[in-house]
Amino acid sequence: MAMNQQLEQHIEALAQWIIQSIHIVAFTGAGISTDSGIPDFRGPNGVWTRRDAGLPAPQWRVLPNLVKPNASHLALVDLQQLGKLQFLITQNTDNLHRQAGIRPELLAELHGNGQLMRCLGCDRLYTRQEVGWDTRRWGPGYRTQAPMMGQPACPACGSRLISSVVNFGDPLPQHDLALASEHARNCDLMLALGSSLGVQPAASLVGLALRPAARIVLINQGETPYDRRATLRVWAGIGDVLPSAVERVKRVLGEQPARS
Repeated sequence: MAMNQQLEQHIEALAQWIIQSIHIVAFTGAGISTDSGIPDFRGPNGVWTRRDAGLPAPQWRVLPNLVKPNASHLALVDLQQLGKLQFLITQNTDNLHRQAGIRPELLAELHGNGQLMRCLGCDRLYTRQEVGWDTRRWGPGYRTQAPMMGQPACPACGSRLISSVVNFGDPLPQHDLALASEHARNCDLMLALGSSLGVQPAASLVGLALRPAARIVLINQGETPYDRRATLRVWAGIGDVLPSAVERVKRVLGEQPARS
C-alpha cells in the first residue's frame, strides 16, 4: 500500500474514533513540540540519541523565547473545545499546552513546567512573575540547589519555592499522577503522541489504557514498548496526522462549546 494512502486511512480511522469516543485522554512527549522548533530526546536527531553517538546536542530551530504552540497543540485545544478531550497527560516542561489554551484542570504536567514554581509546603503553583522570582539572581530554583538569601517564599504559607520541573531523582507530583492514572484507566481512546514511552512511571500510564473497551492510537517516529499493543500504530510526524483528523471531526461535529 502506498504511504500516502496508508496515512490517509490512518487519519480517517482516527477521526472516526474521536467522533465515537466519550472519554479521550492524550499523552504527549517531546515529539509533539518538534514542529515548534524544540529538539526531542530520543528521535533520530534527539538530544539523547546524539549524546549516545558522541555528537553535540541538536540546535533549536527557534530562539527559546520565540517558541509557540504548533498545529498539533492547537488540535488538542480544538478537541477540548468540542468536549471530546477529557484529560491531557504530558511529559513536557515547555508550557506549550497551557500557552495553546488547555485548561489547567484538564492537564497533568508530570515532569513539571519550566515557567512555574511549586511550593514545597502547600504544593501551590505560581508563575515566576507572580512571586517575583528573578532567575538571573536566584537561578532556576531546582530542588537540589541550596536556598539563597532573599529568594521569594510562598505567598500563601511562607514555605520554600522551587522550580516545578522534575529532574532525575525528584518525585513526580503525586496529585497529577493520581489524576492521570484515573483518567487513563477510564478512557475509551488514548492518544499517545510523540513519546518513546520509555521513561517511568509516566509511560506506564499508557499501559493502564490497555483494556478491551479502549483504543490506543500511538503516533511516534521512533520505536516504543507499546508498538505491537496499540490499536493503531502510525509511523509519522504528529503534525502530519492529528490536525487533519481533528479538522474532519470539526466538520462532522461543528464548533460546539465545551461541555461542563
